[in-house]
Amino acid sequence: MIPMTRDILQRRRATRFLIACASLAALAACARDKGAEAPATPEGGEPAGGAITLWTDSTELFMEHPALIVGAPDKFAVHLTDLTDFAPLRSGRITLTFRPQGGGAPVVVVQETPRAPGIYGPAPTFTAAGTYDLTILVDSPQAKDSISVPGLRVYATAAEAPREGDGGDSGISFLKEQQWKTPGFATAFARKGDVAGSFEASGVIEPQAGRWAQVSAPVGGLVDAAGVATSPVPGQRVSRGQVLATLTPSLGEGGGAAIAEARARLREAEDEYERAKRLLAVEAVPERRVHEAEIRLTAAREALAGYGADVGGRVTVTSPIAGVVAERRVTPGSRVEGGAPLFTIVDPSVVWLRVNVPAAMAPQVSRSAGVDFEVEGSTRRYTARRVVSIGSVIDSMSRTVPVLFEVANGDGSIKVGANARVAVRTGQRERGVAIAAAAVLEEDGRPIAFVQPEGETFERRELVVVGREGDVILVRAGVKAGERVVTGAAYQVRLASLSTSVPAHGHEH
Repeated sequence: MIPMTRDILQRRRATRFLIACASLAALAACARDKGAEAPATPEGGEPAGGAITLWTDSTELFMEHPALIVGAPDKFAVHLTDLTDFAPLRSGRITLTFRPQGGGAPVVVVQETPRAPGIYGPAPTFTAAGTYDLTILVDSPQAKDSISVPGLRVYATAAEAPREGDGGDSGISFLKEQQWKTPGFATAFARKGDVAGSFEASGVIEPQAGRWAQVSAPVGGLVDAAGVATSPVPGQRVSRGQVLATLTPSLGEGGGAAIAEARARLREAEDEYERAKRLLAVEAVPERRVHEAEIRLTAAREALAGYGADVGGRVTVTSPIAGVVAERRVTPGSRVEGGAPLFTIVDPSVVWLRVNVPAAMAPQVSRSAGVDFEVEGSTRRYTARRVVSIGSVIDSMSRTVPVLFEVANGDGSIKVGANARVAVRTGQRERGVAIAAAAVLEEDGRPIAFVQPEGETFERRELVVVGREGDVILVRAGVKAGERVVTGAAYQVRLASLSTSVPAHGHEH
């Protein structure tokens, strides 16, 4: 995909000039045959040709031609694009019928196949000057169409034809051959429309309250190596109550000493319970004594379990919620302090989007407001489910108001902590010019699009965006309704506008 530079344009103008010279030579030869003097070469530049771009529902026509002069072999370059996939017409017949507006016999030219994919080169010869209306009939397996081109002027001599001016090159050149070879290239008409009004803001993805937990060490101790080998790793899903790691408490610390005391009391309660049962068997004590021992045994077990320890004194660390392990900070055999964070568990099925709404726009946000947003590193568009809360205090530094939105995230594609670009809908309808969201690029923080005024010429336009709804963006300035906008591979057109290299190929006319 290489843009057409000034050199290529100059070569194309030179080609037109050679065609004009050939026309003049033919006229001169006719004059000599009749004994007349050859006409003088007209001054003021070469005769001006023309370029025409038209779109139907199914076909795009981009046609270049030299100055149309009676008796001159006027070779056209007819480029035909199938608008269903923006590919060149690779086969099929075209019929060009030139009908003089003042009446008379039409000039008809038929070309059975293109000279190159998408490019036909018919060469009509005119016998009378005047204004002609052209009809092009396309009969191809890819498209069947009728294209009307009114008002083509044919001049009696080259001296009567207008001259080409010196005007500098304008616009961005992107040849038809380049368009056809660019995957995804597409254009569409801008149209009048309306969308829900919105404004841009920044945001960040946060875990929903109750769906985030940091699991800490209940006591100081050593991380059991065998337990770490089977503990879940980041990204792995865990269930509520699932064992994450096992610790051996340090007896010299408060938590470890308490566990040791609880284990001792449990052993005493177990011994007392067994002794009471033996004495009851020989009727040495009343049954109430066994019942009391059983109560003390149950209390001792619950006391030890309250520390998260088993009867062997090891403390198990479990997940308080179901979710995904976001972080793990355990190393086999390492010593951890009581309260040290070991795991972070997140349930990402529902997340919060915290939007920093500019203070000036805060009055436009209500409980019924909606948002669309994109997260960094992705072009996928997401929609929030509902408003959770609207802040009542403006941050003195950022001059923004925090607004929380709830977002469903069943597939987990939205990552907690990601930054987001947010379009907050105001609930009001805005009217303007609607274009596809894929047509809009960002350049130096400003939205831009590329418009196609002619078949191989594009223009960069800065946009004033007033809203977005789904895949449609509404603009107030930059593009007019009825203009053709690049909706696919716009970035490649932008690259063409930045390149200064000369293409390795030109038109295959």
